[in-house]
Amino acid sequence: MRTAIFTILLSTFFTCFGMAQASEHEDHHHHGPEIGLSNSLVYLINEKEFAYGLHVHFIHPISHTNFGVGLGYEKIFDEHGHDTFVLDFSYRPIHPLNLILSPGLAFEDNFSEMAFALHLETSYEFEIKRFHIGPALEFAVQPGDMHFSLGLHFGYEF
Repeated sequence: MRTAIFTILLSTFFTCFGMAQASEHEDHHHHGPEIGLSNSLVYLINEKEFAYGLHVHFIHPISHTNFGVGLGYEKIFDEHGHDTFVLDFSYRPIHPLNLILSPGLAFEDNFSEMAFALHLETSYEFEIKRFHIGPALEFAVQPGDMHFSLGLHFGYEF
């Protein structure tokens, strides 16, 4: 089941990437650096419970491309206190859609052990001048843990 979910999400990411490369972009809007914050409801699959999640990131676009790179942090407020620091690699196949692949290190509040984590996130942004707002969906996997989250992304573009 886990492999199937991961394969579907990864396939979706690369399908969107391929479709965007195959078509011409009518809108040549290039984004500037962004500070983003997402508030979300997180479902912890192994623990079968819901928790509040907070994700913050800074992403800097790569000039004249639809790609960006940055740093992120996610905190899940549950009894274990899941924390994850990530490198964010973003791609905008079309103007309002943002896909982010984020490898990183996850640990619990007591720092008892660290583990590799991989997050896949997508958001659809509505722009109001330099502000972005829209839904965000995330899937994350690490040894012994998987979770989904659905939330609201807020961003500010410099």
